[in-house]
Amino acid sequence: MKNYPLILAGLLLFSTTIPALEKVSPKQSDEVDQRMQQVVPFAVDQTVETFTKTVHGGVQHVIAKSADNTRQIKLIQEHLLKIANEFRKGDFSVTERVHGADMPGLAQLKMAETDDIRFEYKALPNGAQIHYSTEYPQYVQALHEWFDAQKREHGDEVIPEHIKHHATPSE
Repeated sequence: MKNYPLILAGLLLFSTTIPALEKVSPKQSDEVDQRMQQVVPFAVDQTVETFTKTVHGGVQHVIAKSADNTRQIKLIQEHLLKIANEFRKGDFSVTERVHGADMPGLAQLKMAETDDIRFEYKALPNGAQIHYSTEYPQYVQALHEWFDAQKREHGDEVIPEHIKHHATPSE
């Protein structure tokens, strides 16, 4: 019975990852895209959005499908800068409007103090990214749950040039 706590921890960890594996229906995904299009200034169908988990949080990329679509790139950059600033203030209202208030991880993220989670915006030649990081395990867990929910609802496309930067889940 020495291994009982270890087995229990493993079962608990596995049970919390099961919802992350479930996919939403195409109808639900379309509804999320429609709500998203109402709150973002760029054309959702002309962009790719990814969420890559890391040891201390994760990285969100939004890029234009066409690298010469300067209008979309500018809109992406403006939007990600705006939401990074809102997230720093604990304002996740954009996320709530798209995904609902009961989105996994969201309640925990909203409880974080101002400096508990870092939201580092970076403009990219073809879009922008936000790097989310924290030293607090409860917020790492919340970010991972939030990223998993994002992947479920938006899909999980791969951006080849960015994946090499995040080939391992470290920062």
